[in-house]
Parts: sequence; C-alpha cells; structure tokens
Amino acid sequence: MGRRHKAEVMIAGEQLRLRLHDGKQIKERRYHLRTYPNCFVAQELIDWLVSHKEAPDRATAVCLMQHLMDHDIVHHACDKRSVFKDAKLLYRFRKDDGTIPFNLEVKIFMRGQRLYEHLIGEKNSLLQLREEHGVAYQRAFPGCQLIDWLLQNGEAENRRQGVELCRALQEHGIIRHVANKHDFFDSGVLYQFCINFRRRRRLSELLNEGEEDNSTEVGSSTALKLATSGHRGSLNSLQLHSAGFPPFAQSSSASVVRCNPKSVLTRHVTCEELSAPGAPFIKKVLTVIGDPLGWGFVVRGRAPCYVQAVDPGSPAAAAGVKVQQFVCQVNGQCVLDLDYRTMTRLVMTGPRTVVLEVMEPLE
Repeated sequence: MGRRHKAEVMIAGEQLRLRLHDGKQIKERRYHLRTYPNCFVAQELIDWLVSHKEAPDRATAVCLMQHLMDHDIVHHACDKRSVFKDAKLLYRFRKDDGTIPFNLEVKIFMRGQRLYEHLIGEKNSLLQLREEHGVAYQRAFPGCQLIDWLLQNGEAENRRQGVELCRALQEHGIIRHVANKHDFFDSGVLYQFCINFRRRRRLSELLNEGEEDNSTEVGSSTALKLATSGHRGSLNSLQLHSAGFPPFAQSSSASVVRCNPKSVLTRHVTCEELSAPGAPFIKKVLTVIGDPLGWGFVVRGRAPCYVQAVDPGSPAAAAGVKVQQFVCQVNGQCVLDLDYRTMTRLVMTGPRTVVLEVMEPLE
C-alpha cells in the first residue's frame, strides 16, 4: 500500500513538473545577484494550483506541495527549508537538478515506468484485455511472453535475469498476478501492470490516499492495525521493508484488528530533556535483524521520535525494542531532530540489520 502510494506521488509529481515547464512557471530565476535555474516561486505556484482547480484553497495547496517535499519530489532551492511555505521563496523539482535519491525503490519504479511506456506504445502491445476463469483483466500479459519481450528488446540478458527483474517489479507493486495468488513465474500465468502510468492524476488524490494509508502508517494519528491471523501485520504504510524484502503477505482468513490511535506517551518529552545530564532515562543500543516481514515496530512523533508499538514475535521485540523508547540514532546517524517520516525512510533505505540507540524511561 505504501509503495503504491509512493508510486502515485512520483507520477503526480512528474505530471505537475511537465505542466509547469509547459506553462513557463519553472524557469531561471535571479535572487540576490545569483541565478537559480529551473525554479518556481512558491507563492506563484500556490496561485496556479488554486486557479487550475488542483486545490480548493491555498492551505490545501500548501499541504499538497509539502507532501511532494516529504517524498523527495521537490525541495528548497538552497536546501535551507524542509517546510513548504506560501511565500516568495524558490523551490525546485529534484528531477530538474539531478538530486533525486536513487535508492533501489526509485530505480525499480523508473524502470517499471519505462517498460510500461515502451510496451503500451507498441502497435501490437503485449498489454491487452485478457480473460482468465471468466474474469477480464486490463493491461494483462502471460509471464513467459513478457520474458520473451525483455530478451528481444535487450532489457534482460537471459530468462533468469528477466524473471528476477519481474519479481522485483512485483515486489515493488508495479506488476502482480491477476488474482494476487502467485509470485512471478516464466509461464503462461497471467499478470498485469497495477499502475496506469498514463492516467492523469489530480494532486488532491494524493492527500486522500495519504489519509487511507495513515491507518497503518508509522506515527499515524489514526488506527494502528495489527493482523493476528497467522501473519505479522504491516506496521506502516511503507511496510518497513528494506529494499530487498518481499512485500507483506496478507492472510487469506479474516484478520482481527486492534486499534491504538492514541500516543503511548504520558507527556511530551523534548530533545533537551533526553540530552540533559542526570535525565531519568537509560541509553540502550539494540540490533534489530529484519526478517521477510520487516522489523516489526512503529515510530511516531518528531524531534524526538518514539516507539509507539512493537509487534509481538517480531525481530524488534526479540531485540528489546519497547514502547515509549525514544530513538536517538539509526545506524550511527543522529535522528533526534527528524520526524517519523524521515526516520522511516532512513530505516527503509538502509541495510537489513538496523542498529538503534534508544533512550528508555527509568521505571
């Protein structure tokens, strides 16, 4: 779910970028005798979003642009601000200055988009409306035929490499088995692209999807859902998977849902309190070795982040991660000043083994 939302954000962001280039909102700007290429003025962009019905009001437009900032689509031209403001400030799309963080997730997304555009643009496209067991599926294809196509177009050197690519696309939510029952195999089984990359996105869709994702998001203010029917539940919208982990396997039986919408903290704690000499906290270093379902803990808050929930039986629980612990470092990097989204991204893009330095309240 989180990867699908991330994909939708990237597509919507790119469509917006192209529209702004066409309308000359993105151009070279001068400020304090310095030239900034490919920039837009935040205040002017908010005007544009409202006038083009992409947002009902300025406050919503700011929220939309902040969403793009949170997903590394746009940034302040000098990287001096992490918040999008409705002011005469210069911002830029990361694709325009080559600062997109090319982690594995982004690379696979861009590869999937390129393959989709190539496939859908062919005269006799492999992606067709196909039927299986009386059900019709759009943008569907037999697995073996996609492998043939990859070899013919130089996208894979051999069939094994082609299968590995397709499984990576499946893992990142770009393709799937039409009935969500099988991993990718070089066979006549039907698969389909989950994403229509060419569909025009409205930016307002992003906030609606974000609200849905928050029901299982790290640090969300809504319900935290833990499946208890044989599989460990996903603990955030990005599923806390490292780049090489398979997606969360959903149980076929009905899941019992437990809600935990409120903060586990009894009071607000500041970074200064955690750092103060003699503070009533004990420092611990915990090593969490992720498994195929992820790490199994939820963080919430900002400056500092804290552990909101730990999945029983998860790697986090085995390592000693507990609720109400404050996260100080992740793999040696200080995260006290970060919010939960940034910290989650840091965990996701790192290695399978996560070393956490936490501060635990003294009992």
